[in-house]
Amino acid sequence: MTIKETGSLVGTDPESIAISAPDRPSLPHGLLSEQTLSAGGQLKSLQVGGDDRVAIVLPNGPAMASAFVCLSPWCATAPLNPAYKTDEYEFYLNDLDAKILLVETGSTSPALDVANGLGIKIVELQEGEAAGSFSLDAADGEAMSRDDDAIALILHTSGTTSRPKMVPLSQANIAASAKNISATLSLTPDDICLNVMPLFHIHGLMAPVLASLSSGASVHATPGFDALRFFNWLEEAKPSWYSAVPTMHQAILSRAPRNTDVIEVASLRFIRSSSASLPPQVMAALEETFGAPVIEAYAMTEAAHQMCSNPLPPEARKPGCVGPAAGPEVTIMNDVGEELISGDEGEIVIRGPNVTSGYLANPEANATAFHEGGWFRTGDQGIMDEDGYVKVTGRSKEIINRGGEKIAPLEIDEVILDHEAVAQVCSFAVPHDKLGEDVGAAIVLHDGAEISEKEIREFTATRLADFKVPRVIVFVDEIPKGATGKIQRIGLAKALGLAQ
Repeated sequence: MTIKETGSLVGTDPESIAISAPDRPSLPHGLLSEQTLSAGGQLKSLQVGGDDRVAIVLPNGPAMASAFVCLSPWCATAPLNPAYKTDEYEFYLNDLDAKILLVETGSTSPALDVANGLGIKIVELQEGEAAGSFSLDAADGEAMSRDDDAIALILHTSGTTSRPKMVPLSQANIAASAKNISATLSLTPDDICLNVMPLFHIHGLMAPVLASLSSGASVHATPGFDALRFFNWLEEAKPSWYSAVPTMHQAILSRAPRNTDVIEVASLRFIRSSSASLPPQVMAALEETFGAPVIEAYAMTEAAHQMCSNPLPPEARKPGCVGPAAGPEVTIMNDVGEELISGDEGEIVIRGPNVTSGYLANPEANATAFHEGGWFRTGDQGIMDEDGYVKVTGRSKEIINRGGEKIAPLEIDEVILDHEAVAQVCSFAVPHDKLGEDVGAAIVLHDGAEISEKEIREFTATRLADFKVPRVIVFVDEIPKGATGKIQRIGLAKALGLAQ
């Protein structure tokens, strides 16, 4: 079936499994397609039009995956983090101008009080027995079609340094992205993805869910990442792949020695990593542990996720690189929008059918977001080699400016991770009264390992120039992370009590 025929991104074999979950019967593609059409009719009976926005506050799992797939053809869906507090819901629901708040039956979310205060209608999603089956608390109706340029998904940027921006992604944007990811990973109906990513985030929505379902494959929807339960899910679901952020991969590796029996019989065709740079050391450890190739991809919300990706074997995978363009056009430009030659560092820019046309209600941001010719500015610094492979050298806002010397935190991370005592590291900027900024590093040691700050500095100094050696080193049990599992370099100094 096509997207226009069903209004959704589902596979062609109605009997094949679309969504599964721990301890639940599975939902086939055919029923998912029927449910999509039914949801469209129920939204119409709720007087939700094609331009209306529906905020979704559901826990991670099959219902959240299914709700997005089934509702996004008919309205602008806006998945929100169920862990938000009242003030956060106040901001996001106001900013979205949501018409409906969709919650699970019996929800006690603080979003309910906020919605009531704002006059937003609350609709309960009633789960069925099968994973991902549901109905809305609404009468049936006949769904109305929408154009491909209609908004399917609205997500906010992280807003670490300013007011979060609303990113609208159209039906065409997400369809193109799902197709790109599926092609990169050579997905077939035989594939099973174990989803551990949060489903209020573009990574989880696009790669494990939409790319899988649009390929006729299936997704095993877990309650969210849990290193203690990961190997049980791996054994039960028998997935052919999973996608995660680097910190999740590192947590999985830390528990791998206790689960060798599961790993020996696992049938992973590949492992995918995205949303943050994967240290080459972690890539090597994953491949050695699971005996499967690790595919690192480069992605962002404004591109409906994937921009670049390392290819599957037998094509070359380059550790430390995010691969060549994998869907949109990708190039490197200087500040005035001139394309640079291979090997020159500049800003990574993109354009293509998966890329947003601009932020909502934010002309100031849009005025600086694009270069002439429709090239979207990612804000990431990078280099493209002669083979077209991109290396991300740092986020522009994360670059440490030490008295005029520009330092990429990723370069420091890769060096420190080579020390046998270090399990995880995150380099970041700390305030300095004379230089403006200096280099800090938060370090997690392997169990039982011991090392001093002096030894870390001496080790780093053998590989890096003196001005790049961390002056502030903090040993922690865990590096603070954002809601999606990504380490937030911006604001880390404050989170660790090193800045006001």
